[in-house]
Amino acid sequence: MKIGAEHRWHMLQALFTNLSLLIQTKNTLKLYIKNMVCIRCKIVVREELTKLGISYTTVDLGEADIVENISTVKQQQLKAALLKTGLELIDDKKSELIQKIKNVIIELVHYSEEPLIINFSSYLSQKLDYDYTYLANLFSEVQGTTIEHFMIAHKIERVKELLVYNELSLTEIAYQMHYSSVAHLSAQFKKVTGLTPTHFKEIKNRRRSMLEDV
Repeated sequence: MKIGAEHRWHMLQALFTNLSLLIQTKNTLKLYIKNMVCIRCKIVVREELTKLGISYTTVDLGEADIVENISTVKQQQLKAALLKTGLELIDDKKSELIQKIKNVIIELVHYSEEPLIINFSSYLSQKLDYDYTYLANLFSEVQGTTIEHFMIAHKIERVKELLVYNELSLTEIAYQMHYSSVAHLSAQFKKVTGLTPTHFKEIKNRRRSMLEDV
């Protein structure tokens, strides 16, 4: 009987723990944060949330899930703290959606090496559950540029990083960044930067050599 009672007690404890986690998950509130583009940004947001005693479950690029609602005072404190680090708490629905679009693009360009099995417009539409035409028009209206141009700008920045790392050939970079060919990558790179990828890499290497000689 004693063993049975202990077993039932452990089962009840596990049940209450699961219920607690379930309630906590349902009561999370998602915050959207502008200018989060790197791992360091995640660390900064976690630190600021902790300083203010705001419990969170996850912090990802452009967003954070916090446990239950926070007071207006704490929200303003968090907003002020994030602004000092170059980040911005978003409290407008359209701005939230714009940030979601940016997050999808940043995640796709900088942190994913898997090729899309569908075209980007369909992917974005499915990801955010909005018609792509609406998303494209809203983005252009608010940002003054198109989703396509925003994505190209980030792809070129990523290509620059890979060129500077000096670990991959141009052919490998073109493949990783899902360009149809090296010629396509080179043409787009020159259109945005005014330089060919090879010339850009030479300039960077020259500058690095000069710094090392100082």
